[in-house]
Amino acid sequence: MTRLLRVELTRLRWRRAVLLLVALAVLIPTVIFGATVWNTRPVSAGDLERAQQLVEQETQSPGLQRELQRCVAHPRQYGLDPSQDARTVCEDMMLPRLEWFTQRPVLDLVSERENTGVAVAVVLTMLLLLIGTTFVGHDWNSGSMSNQLLFEPRRAKVWAAKAVVVLLTGVLVAGLVLIAYWTGLWWVAERRGLELADGAVSDAYRQAFRAALLAGFAGLGGYAVTMLFRSTVATLGVLFALAIAGPLLLTILGFPGHLRFMPQNNFAAVLLERTSMTDYSRPECVEIGPTMPESCVVRLTTRDGAGYFGGLLLLAGVPSLLSFRRRDVP
Repeated sequence: MTRLLRVELTRLRWRRAVLLLVALAVLIPTVIFGATVWNTRPVSAGDLERAQQLVEQETQSPGLQRELQRCVAHPRQYGLDPSQDARTVCEDMMLPRLEWFTQRPVLDLVSERENTGVAVAVVLTMLLLLIGTTFVGHDWNSGSMSNQLLFEPRRAKVWAAKAVVVLLTGVLVAGLVLIAYWTGLWWVAERRGLELADGAVSDAYRQAFRAALLAGFAGLGGYAVTMLFRSTVATLGVLFALAIAGPLLLTILGFPGHLRFMPQNNFAAVLLERTSMTDYSRPECVEIGPTMPESCVVRLTTRDGAGYFGGLLLLAGVPSLLSFRRRDVP
């Protein structure tokens, strides 16, 4: 089995499409990291100077000055109290301020876990899923699967070896990328002297661990579906139905409790440990009063999400293995 694993790992490493997808799995999170660091950068002296120039430019614009004079002359038309100093009140309301041009979000690991952290996890999950289906899809398209079985006729062993390689590769790639992402944000926050909330770093790494497992098992799911249908195109069609057509159909049907079966809700539950949403498909939730009935709130935990995706993986994996063992291989 060890020798077979090494062979499959070598084949995976030499697949050009796989290498491209791995490169994207590194590049896209790097771009997200760079954008996050740039958008949360502290305001520099140069930024303040440019902001001051913008304030002066906007203040001296003819259109704003005409509007200001009109406000001073007719404060009631602008909803102002005429008993107050009209010029002072109008200037406070209409003239631009320095903070309008210098406000930027502060880097916060807690908020990033729910924003860019989820985005990176989604990107990695999609790319690792494509790696799983591309890896074995080429074997079926090229007809090399039958040649492989000449050297190892035990089909279950071949299926398992490929599955282990896809799973471990996915977990390793996603894990390294996510650890680098969160370590980088932690380092930037420390360099900027920002105060981190208690448990923010540990929570980020726990999310990275869960996201790496999700990405790895997504690759395994893509592999299993491709081994079942023996076609990358068919696998992509099934994934399209699961990710887009399925949630759309559930939304149209709108039966009570349908939110529990939405892939995106379960994905969020795994990443964020828990999530909740309002189920407006229930009759008692149409008109919400001062207190919301408990039956209107759908709560999902990491265990619920893991069970959901684990069930989907079993639905794909068991028929895939049985089919590979019994069907003829061209």
